Amino acid sequence: MSEDKGIETLIVWQKAMAFAIHVQQQIIPLLPKDEKWALGMQMRRSAQSIPANIAEGYGRYYYQEGVRFCYLARGSLEETYTHLSLAYELGYISKDAYSKSESDIQELRRLLNGYISFLKKSKRGDNEPGSAHRIQDDPSHYLLEIEQENEDRNSGFVDS
Repeated sequence: MSEDKGIETLIVWQKAMAFAIHVQQQIIPLLPKDEKWALGMQMRRSAQSIPANIAEGYGRYYYQEGVRFCYLARGSLEETYTHLSLAYELGYISKDAYSKSESDIQELRRLLNGYISFLKKSKRGDNEPGSAHRIQDDPSHYLLEIEQENEDRNSGFVDS
C-alpha cells in the first residue's frame, strides 16, 4: 500500500500556492488605493481559491470530486487572469508584472489540465459517490398515481 505524502507533494498545488502569494505580495500592492478594496479583493479571492480548490478536491479522496474541484480551480484561474488583464489594460500594473503573471497562469493552466486528465483516467472506485447509482424507469411508481387519479375522477373526488 502506498503512503499518501500529502498535498505538499503535488506540483500543481505548489505552483498555485506560489502564484497566489505572488498576486498577494507583488501585484495587489501595485494597484491604486481605491482599487485595492475593489479589484484587489476580487483578485486576492480568486487567486487564493486556486490552491484551495485543488486542496479540497485532493482531500476528498474521490477521483470524481477531485475533478470537480479542479474545474473550480480552473475557473478561479481564469477569473484571476481576467482581473490581471483588467489591471494591465487600465494601466495599474506594468507590462513586466503582467507578463510574469501571464506566464505563471499559462504554466498553471497546463499543470491543472494535466492533473484533471490524470484524475479522469484514474479508476473509479466502488466507494466513489454515485458508483452504485442506477437509473431505473419503473412505471409502477407513476402508474399507480394515474390509476388512483382516474378512480378519484370517477368517484367524484376530483374536478375534471
